[in-house]
Amino acid sequence: MKLTSLLCLGLISLFLSSDASKSVYDFNVTDIDGNKVALSKYKGKVLIIVNVASKCGLTPQYADLQAFYDKHKSKGVEILGFPANNFMAQEPGSNAEIKKFCSSQFKVSFPMFSKISVQGSDMAPLYKYLTTKQENGVVDAPVKWNFQKFIIDKSGRWVESIKPSDKITDPTIEKRILALTKK
Repeated sequence: MKLTSLLCLGLISLFLSSDASKSVYDFNVTDIDGNKVALSKYKGKVLIIVNVASKCGLTPQYADLQAFYDKHKSKGVEILGFPANNFMAQEPGSNAEIKKFCSSQFKVSFPMFSKISVQGSDMAPLYKYLTTKQENGVVDAPVKWNFQKFIIDKSGRWVESIKPSDKITDPTIEKRILALTKK
């Protein structure tokens, strides 16, 4: 009986230390001003993590993201914007240029982070988690284009990926996100 108990404890320990036990809260990132940010600061919030670009046909989605943020921040929703230049060089600017563009063109007030890579050999660790089943424990969801949205629940767990062309303000998407705030 003692050996069986030890084996069970060993298996439980192995499971808890697997990559599937990771959450978004395990990551540290750099904000657009160069400050280190532990994503654990967002514990208890529903997160929308989105790779953004300023010279893309989908760039007007910044307005939708900001409107959604203004409407739902008080309900525990946070939008985290990650500029990326992975698709046709549509985010060529420096962090300072990106910040200026976002604030002047779209009055962005949701948290913005330093430019990263969301695919390829230099992919940021957070995006490895978001896009790889081995990391997130749910599904492979490679980034297909700018403005792909990842929804994270209040426990920091991966919930879903929303296509770049789908607007965050779509009533069906909005309903799914708001349901997470009540769990």
